[in-house]
Amino acid sequence: MGQLQGDLPADGQRRQVAREIYDGLKSQIASGAYGPGAQLPSTRALAAELGVSRTTVTAAYEQLMAEGFLEARQGAKTRVSAALARPAPVKRRPGRSQPGRLSNYGRRIADLPAPPSSPAGKMIADFRYGELTATDFPTLPWKRALNAALARRPQRLRYGDPCGARELREALQSYLWRTRSLRCDAEQIIVVNGSQQGIDLCARLLLDPADRFAIEDPCYAMARQVFVAAGGVGVPIEVDQEGMRTDRLAKVHDARLCYVTPSHQFPLGSVMSAARRQELLAWARRTGAYIVEDDYDSEYRYDIRPIEPLQTAGGDEHVIYLGTVSKTLSPTLRLGYLVVPDALRDAFMRAKQLTDRHSPALEQDALADLVASGAYERHVRKVRRRNGERRAALLEALAARLGDSVTVAGADAGLHVVVWFKDIPRKREADLINEGQSAGLGLYPVTPLYSASAIGYRPDRAGLVVGYAGLDVREIRRGVDCLAKVLEGLAGR
Repeated sequence: MGQLQGDLPADGQRRQVAREIYDGLKSQIASGAYGPGAQLPSTRALAAELGVSRTTVTAAYEQLMAEGFLEARQGAKTRVSAALARPAPVKRRPGRSQPGRLSNYGRRIADLPAPPSSPAGKMIADFRYGELTATDFPTLPWKRALNAALARRPQRLRYGDPCGARELREALQSYLWRTRSLRCDAEQIIVVNGSQQGIDLCARLLLDPADRFAIEDPCYAMARQVFVAAGGVGVPIEVDQEGMRTDRLAKVHDARLCYVTPSHQFPLGSVMSAARRQELLAWARRTGAYIVEDDYDSEYRYDIRPIEPLQTAGGDEHVIYLGTVSKTLSPTLRLGYLVVPDALRDAFMRAKQLTDRHSPALEQDALADLVASGAYERHVRKVRRRNGERRAALLEALAARLGDSVTVAGADAGLHVVVWFKDIPRKREADLINEGQSAGLGLYPVTPLYSASAIGYRPDRAGLVVGYAGLDVREIRRGVDCLAKVLEGLAGR
């Protein structure tokens, strides 16, 4: 217990100080600092030590006596109750502790690999993908939108619509038509806590244990993990320069869903060709499967307008469209949205309600204001230009420092590229990551994004997924310069 400043005359403040003394003594008894039978300071002595009134300390002691932690006899010192058992020492097993009794779902979750972590300490550059720089966040427009939303707060606070605020869904309906040529009703839109919750709802509603699902390979690893956690059995489908190899779906006639990123394949960056889009939609109609279309960063296409989603090609009955503001505003906001076929709306609405009632109402109202006023699209244009400058700086630095020793893929769009190293075999990828970390770089390998069965088409070279949206131009150049030195040292060994 630390020093308490002076006596607090108000009854409420005195009770608060007595509570702090009570909590401190109880914690010391629980930890064994005061064992059974141990003598405590007198109320007078402890009051003098802490600089509070004796009445305050007496109140704390009396509460501990009432609960059986302390005992006192007339004329004797106050002691810890002798009847209390000593705290048992905590037995720690070496290595990772085993979880307790879990459900099948819990065991599948526990068996999943841990996500990559950023290196600790100050770094020259952290090339983690999916992160944004805080300087790009539209602080003033967002603050104004929040203030306006707060001013409209109703007198009565209640749970909202599980599908999302009506104003936001109508604003998104208009936005998707303007920017993505996607036609839908506001009733088809389900506001979710980021695209991750959208994927999770798809897994829970569309997959039973042992059901098969088709998925790009390589892919967004956390999507694959969500489907596996639901009990699904993944069928990895190779990706090339035209996106998913949809001809390989001919043998997958019993899959319940197919997860794709057709407008900007993650992580390789290819765009699914028109012919393959039609082939994918035909497969879904033929098998009755649903396509989960993750349109995670369509706003960042630098040379031409964004690629239209699958839903616009006649897939409205079989496509679940997934969008997010994590790449345009902030991943911390946890706001995304699904556009679901009419037949699935009620199921998704009820699942969302059971999961968390609804997404945060204040943030929904603020985002609705941003989208409806046009401020969101103005912000997107601004950050697209800034990220275009970051992309150009990264490509120039890679060309200047690494030259022909690397191949860059996926640079036409998005907020990351994949860098393949011609002279570093895949088996040395971990060495590259570790050497980079020691030099102050956050580097992230492409290997975990491939399935274990990708032997036939996975390049036998080291590869990195390099994000640049969380860095400024100077950091990007310094980071690439440091990477070049790391590669020189690695080649020397």
